[in-house]
Amino acid sequence: MLRDRYLTEAVNEDLREKMVFIGGARQVGKTTFAVDLLGKRFKSPAYFNWDNRSDRREIMAARWPGDADLIILDEIHKLRGWKNLVKGEYDKLKDKYCFLVTGSARLDIVRRGGDSLQGRYQYYRLYPFSLAEMTGRTNDVKIFEEIPIGPDIPIPELEALLEFGGFPEPLFRQNTRFLRRWHNEKIERMFRDDITSIEQVRDLGRMKFLSDLLPERVGSLFSINAVREDLEVGFKAVSNWVTILESFYYHFRIRPYVHRWIRSIKKEPKLYLWDWSEVGEPGARFENLVASHLLKLCHFLYDRDGLKAELSFLRDVDKKEVDFLMTVNRKPWFAVETKLADENVSSDLEYFREKLRIPFAYQVIRKSGVHRLIRGVHVISADRFLAGLV
Repeated sequence: MLRDRYLTEAVNEDLREKMVFIGGARQVGKTTFAVDLLGKRFKSPAYFNWDNRSDRREIMAARWPGDADLIILDEIHKLRGWKNLVKGEYDKLKDKYCFLVTGSARLDIVRRGGDSLQGRYQYYRLYPFSLAEMTGRTNDVKIFEEIPIGPDIPIPELEALLEFGGFPEPLFRQNTRFLRRWHNEKIERMFRDDITSIEQVRDLGRMKFLSDLLPERVGSLFSINAVREDLEVGFKAVSNWVTILESFYYHFRIRPYVHRWIRSIKKEPKLYLWDWSEVGEPGARFENLVASHLLKLCHFLYDRDGLKAELSFLRDVDKKEVDFLMTVNRKPWFAVETKLADENVSSDLEYFREKLRIPFAYQVIRKSGVHRLIRGVHVISADRFLAGLV
């Protein structure tokens, strides 16, 4: 089933003004989004994939169909000097064609150097399906206002998201055997087809082992030194591998919020996966699901509106901790604490809410049918809270 995506309207609008680059993890739905959703809004879209031999020849010769109005270039970042090629074609033909570039690496930073594309493109990140997308909700999330709350009935799609993750193919098949095999293939192809085509990694075997270790560290403070000891390699190598995996949207890190009013620990970040279905421990998987939804909102607000929204966590030297804090221009907007079942308000959430004057606070639990305001904190079911995001 073809589902519309949260970026469709924003990308369609920007395509009329400049090039649009769309980055995202392998198999997150970039090609379907570009060809089947955006392409249908044009009379004659033309799709070229750098991984296809005949398409490569057409790209290098700059042979575009004369009747096309949208040129879609997929995985072209694997070509050294791709930015110069795209810049030259756009500058020459922007009055004739719209240009859409997609890829599984961060197109805004990969292959630095060469001619600058600054001012010629808008960059978007396409992330896995969220609960709002699964239920077809379009929410008007406004900064420094309360999150729109979903319906007061159980939303069964949440359990599917928790079990199968937000990547389209396993999510809509909902088959556990298929999910296990899909995991194996996704990881193997990420290393074989994506990472090795761009990065030079001397010890690919240990880097793969690193990716095996990361699901066990979700939700905890992430220490490169600790991982280095497990892998028996140097700090610099592990740091580089972690950065590479992050650039291919395997995982993301959030850092502690620093403020003069709290004695923050300026140390390690916390780590989460974009495919939370790889996380075995139920509490960590649930926290990861919420983290992914929140960071997706942050990046949507930045990519679409230019708002400097950031996701952090709160932790001080007294070990008081709250899972997430959303800020805009470093100003607190709302805090989120995740619990599988505990409906008693977290004392740490209350403490930081008062200390930092956070406008809104949510204790998000997995259980359905809950929404109570207790001493200024919303104790709310995950389905109702997440359905109000993007």
